[in-house]
Amino acid sequence: MLVSEVMHLVHASRLALAETLLAAGPTAETLCAGWQTRHLAAHLVLRENSLLSAGTVFKPLSGKLEEKLRQTAAEAQSPERYAALVRRFRSGPAKYSPFSIDKVDQAANLSEYFVHTEDVRRARGQWAPRVLDKEYTEMLWQSLTRMSRLLFRKAPVGIILTRPDGQRHVAKKARNAVSISGPVPELMLYAFGRTEHCLVTFEGGDTALEIIKRYKPSL
Repeated sequence: MLVSEVMHLVHASRLALAETLLAAGPTAETLCAGWQTRHLAAHLVLRENSLLSAGTVFKPLSGKLEEKLRQTAAEAQSPERYAALVRRFRSGPAKYSPFSIDKVDQAANLSEYFVHTEDVRRARGQWAPRVLDKEYTEMLWQSLTRMSRLLFRKAPVGIILTRPDGQRHVAKKARNAVSISGPVPELMLYAFGRTEHCLVTFEGGDTALEIIKRYKPSL
């Protein structure tokens, strides 16, 4: 797939997330523990537009980043302020942001935007999986397989990701392994720790299956 085609998918994912946030309003619950939609919107804007975003990996800045996020979310409690915050996210990253580089945007944001869109959608009482086109699904699969070793590095058993079409990817090798099966978007959500809000099934030995019940992937 051409870079321009991939970037079209990333941009479309950004717009879908922005529309989902706007439709939900500032105080809707999300699957991100302790966050309403205004906190998620603040996170997205700061991640792409603030030097404090380095606090996600540089611990001395983490406290300042958390405080800035709380402040930004608090200022976005009104519908008008919240809509402005979401529009800021929708307009894209600052020119000085690493996310303004196409390859970085592609590598980091396709999965980010998909998962956070579902964080809003699936926090509601009733939800159904979105119907995604083939190109988008394949790009999610590429992103998932590329990140799988990191996402499942702490898994207590081997992990094999299995698509409905039979394609498999070994995310972690181990003698005692579990096959996790489901549509690509559902596998992506499981890999990002949304284990109670995704449609997947498990196959493996009794011991491995008992272990996997207590496990939640994380970055």
